[in-house]
Amino acid sequence: GPGYEEDRQGVPFVGRAGQLLNRILEAMKMSRDDVYIANVVKCRPPQNRAPLPDESATCLPFLRRQIEAIRPVAVCALGGVAAQALLETTLPIGRIRGEFRSLPDGTPVMPTFHPAYLLRNPEKKKEVWEDMKKILRLLAPEEGP
Repeated sequence: GPGYEEDRQGVPFVGRAGQLLNRILEAMKMSRDDVYIANVVKCRPPQNRAPLPDESATCLPFLRRQIEAIRPVAVCALGGVAAQALLETTLPIGRIRGEFRSLPDGTPVMPTFHPAYLLRNPEKKKEVWEDMKKILRLLAPEEGP
């Protein structure tokens, strides 16, 4: 869900986690103009806490309609809340990250750690980079002979 700055500006990922996300995108030779960024919940949870399951469930139909309208090649679920909501699982992000899963329509989903988590656990950045490389391979597979 949106944090204080995101809620104030009406733009997702504008704080420190957003700056890290920008650097990840740059490393992928991408920018925000190349991706669509959305939150599972559309309103800032009180005290910036993680959204409760019923809050995610309430907002999930809107997120699904956004995905339907955009028709992305792939979705990168940043963090446990996003991955659990999109993939309808209770498994922790540490158990599901790094391998593509699918939405009901077949859209590939790569669950990975949230940039805010990486700010607290920088040693996990390598794992996220491995996940991003899998997304890059999906987006631009090597051409065969």
